[in-house]
Amino acid sequence: MRTIDKRLNAKLAPVLVKRAPTLTLPYDARCKSRFAATLDTGEEVGVVLPRGTVLRDGDMLVADDGGLVRVIAAAESVLRVRAPDRLTLTRAAYHLGNRHTPVEVGTDELKLEADPVLEDMLKRLGAQVERVELPFQPESGAYGGGHRHGHDETFADDYALAQRVYDEHHGHHDHAHSHGHSHNHAHGDDQAHDHECGHDHGHCDGHAHDHSHEHR
Repeated sequence: MRTIDKRLNAKLAPVLVKRAPTLTLPYDARCKSRFAATLDTGEEVGVVLPRGTVLRDGDMLVADDGGLVRVIAAAESVLRVRAPDRLTLTRAAYHLGNRHTPVEVGTDELKLEADPVLEDMLKRLGAQVERVELPFQPESGAYGGGHRHGHDETFADDYALAQRVYDEHHGHHDHAHSHGHSHNHAHGDDQAHDHECGHDHGHCDGHAHDHSHEHR
């Protein structure tokens, strides 16, 4: 059995893409990095891709023998969401995002996996919802990933990366100072710290919590 273990990023000649056997998968399967599959030709293969990989319609994969395989997004049951105005559609997108729901964003519509609870919520917001059979390709994660749910196996990695980005822009400088003062306290430099705080009340206030914990 062949193993598919690479995804090509380079653009291929159209003739190569057309000749490649296809692998039709629903969204759930395209979110997995390791699984057994059957090509549309009937050949059974094993898929072993880097963790966190999310396949999209048209992706070109490479098997261990050098053969190419083209991914096709299967039609599946989805909710197509439209609205009489942009505000209603924006509110619908906001509430779906707030629930970590994978959403495919179009110019004037949203698509998500069929779910009766979300369907009811969207209708209550004033959106027009219909169940259709279409390929589903939701937005990828904002930090480079494409995650199935807000709390799936890749959520911790995505959250950690998002936190690092936030710290770099907002909290890294303060964190460095807090760490420095904790180190000084551990060596008993309380007097030096009190003297420093006496000259800079604003800076001292910013570390009042750390200071009290070091002495209790």
